[in-house]
This record gives sequence, structure tokens and C-alpha cells, in this order.
Amino acid sequence: MFVAERRDSILDILRESKRITVKELSERLNVSEATLRMDLNQLEKQGKLERTHGGAILIDDMPAVSEKETSFSYRKQQNTKEKTLLAEEASKMLSDGDCILLDASSTALELAKVLNSKTLKLTVVTSGVYTALELRDHPTITVILLGGVLRKGSSSLEGLLGASILDEINVDYLFTSANGFSKYAGLTDFNVYEVELKKRMVEKVNQVVALIDHSKIGKTSIATFAQLDEISLVITNKEIDADFSAVLTEAGVKVINTNNNK
Repeated sequence: MFVAERRDSILDILRESKRITVKELSERLNVSEATLRMDLNQLEKQGKLERTHGGAILIDDMPAVSEKETSFSYRKQQNTKEKTLLAEEASKMLSDGDCILLDASSTALELAKVLNSKTLKLTVVTSGVYTALELRDHPTITVILLGGVLRKGSSSLEGLLGASILDEINVDYLFTSANGFSKYAGLTDFNVYEVELKKRMVEKVNQVVALIDHSKIGKTSIATFAQLDEISLVITNKEIDADFSAVLTEAGVKVINTNNNK
């Protein structure tokens, strides 16, 4: 089978199955997994699929996201009570002297609000404009705002203009959220520009802590910024199904369900 024929076959299988693992492709096409990984990487560069942890997902299968849903003002009003509970749980991890990284998500903003009521001595690095403003007057928290481009309707400084600062500091935790969290794609989001910065954040921290309310679990968005094996801890308010839990355990991801703490 020629390269072009093989890649057409991969896309045909994806159109049928919507998502597939490299192992499954290898069994169906009788081709080595190493060769198929190269095929998938090339097809991703052509915009025909999205690579996931161990496989791929068809881009056409990803749900469309409306402009309303992507606006920060809309997102910060969704599931506020749940996000606050996740933030309260996350704050228990912190000690004086910690350096943490907060993304520009509405959930990270809730964590900033929780931290604003505490007396911890922290350094907070963030790409979130509202998150930085929330903490700017705290007497024992030093805020470092990453540089970047501010788009209309966004709360995030996007792009990699300010990412070099991450090379100069040692960060203990990244607290992040996502538009989707699935066993196939890990943590995903809809803004490809913000995703690039989030990928850099993931690379530069000791531990990635994902704050994921029930509406995100099992959902997949446009681009992956953290594979499952890059996540240390997931704090959620929903019981994760047995199959997904087994995948997380295999990847070394710990899960805390705030509903179990009531």
C-alpha cells in the first residue's frame, strides 16, 4: 500500500469510527505503529485530524463552539458554585512560599478569588487579566502578568511574547481548566492561540492540576494542550466512569471529587 493510499484509509476509518488508537489502526491496516504515528502527525499538520494520546480524532467530529460560548463574560457565569468548590479544594494544596501559575480560565479566576481571602505568601504568575487584577492588592501575594496580545471579548493575554519569563522562574503548580477533558484527547480548548501558551505552561511546571467541573468531562474541543500523562491531579465535582478512571490511573493521574468531601 502506497503512503497516500494508507493515509486515505486512515481517514476512511476515522470517518467511520470518529476516533481511533494507533494500536487499532495497526491491527486493521497491518502496518507498524511507528509508521502510523508518522502518518497521523502528517495528517494533523494538514488539518485533517487531531492527534490524541495514543491515537487520533476526526476534526469534523468536534462540536462547534459559538462566539457566545467562547466569551469570558459568558463562561464566568457558568457553574459558578461548582467552580468555587473546586477552587477551595485546590487552595488546600498551597503553602507559604509557593510559586503558582494560573491560566486565564474562569475557573482559575475563582481560585484567585479564594486566594484573595487567605493570608498565604505566594507568587502568582498568570496570563489572565482579570485574575491579575483580582490579586493585585493582596498584601502577601506577588503577581507576575505574562505579556501577550489581548483580543476583544477575551480575558487572556495570548501568544508567546511573554512566555520567556517561564524560563526564568521555578513554578510549583499550574492550575488550569479546559473546554473539554477526555480520555482520547486529554485537556482541550477552543482557542488555538491560547492553547500554544498553555502548552508552554505545561512544559515549565512541576505539577499540572486540572480544575474540571462536570460540564467538561467527556467533551473534546479543538486543540489539546495537555496529554493525560502530563497531568498530576484532576479536581472535579463529578464521578468519572470506570473506563475513564482506569485510563487515568494508568497515566498516573490522581483524581479528587469534591462531592466525596461533603
